[in-house]
Amino acid sequence: MPELPEVETIRGQLAPLVEGRRLRRIEILDPRWSRPLAPEELAAAIEGRRIERLGRRGKYLLWCLEGEVFLAQHLRMTGAVLADPDPEPPHTRVRVELGPVRGQRGGRRLAIVDPRRFGTGELLLGADAQEAFFAARLGLEPFDALFTAEHMRGLAKDRTAPIKALLLDQRRIAGVGNIYADEALFRAGIHPLRPAGTLTAAQHARLREGVIAALSAGIDARGATIDDFRHVDGLPGSFQNELLVHRREGEPCGRCGSTIVKMVVAGRGTYVCETCQLRPRQRSLRPRAARPDGRSRRRPGPR
Repeated sequence: MPELPEVETIRGQLAPLVEGRRLRRIEILDPRWSRPLAPEELAAAIEGRRIERLGRRGKYLLWCLEGEVFLAQHLRMTGAVLADPDPEPPHTRVRVELGPVRGQRGGRRLAIVDPRRFGTGELLLGADAQEAFFAARLGLEPFDALFTAEHMRGLAKDRTAPIKALLLDQRRIAGVGNIYADEALFRAGIHPLRPAGTLTAAQHARLREGVIAALSAGIDARGATIDDFRHVDGLPGSFQNELLVHRREGEPCGRCGSTIVKMVVAGRGTYVCETCQLRPRQRSLRPRAARPDGRSRRRPGPR
């Protein structure tokens, strides 16, 4: 799934090609893309409007059109946006025709492709609707000045779920997915199974730095192409060649030489070096027996 670095890469490549152009026509071939609106309803709302800016919020591309009309596009697992593809690629779900930039000639064609058909485009009318949409779905981004170690500690307080589950929760931290959660936890030296509420202040500080460092490295490498991610010109990213633990099961850790292992955490395939990232001790759930003085004591285990 494209995560923050991949979506930011697409935004950075696509913005110079689309900003200032008028959206002449959008042909939605898969009605699931525009739900709950019918394809013709979404098309009627945005066709003819000038694209003022292409932004990003978390893993969303945000098309800002004149008249305070917004289109929040999510690529989901296998989505991509290709510019002027020739021939048209398979699995094209949406076709977009753009007019020329003012004072120039020549339009642009975009193809939104999505083999698994999970991508979406949601219409938001007005700035208030846009803010309400994202407020209900996204927490702070790691690059936000307010995203401090203290902020992370507040998010994790009293949570018994694994710290990786917290990193993947978009309502609390926007933009981090499976790849960058693994990489950030390794950089911070924290096991993905550690209960979020047990991290120390120092660990939260290291994890914040690890998240930002992993995302920044992904942006610098123009994203990771493991499955379907592509640049707008169809070329792959390169961060997959720089991964420290993710997808490196059975390989030696570059830091200590131990073998990287794979496990399932928060329902996702997770990669970890259990020498650099010590597994948390499991607390015993065995019931305590009452002592004569009313205090409890642990029942002796079998010999």
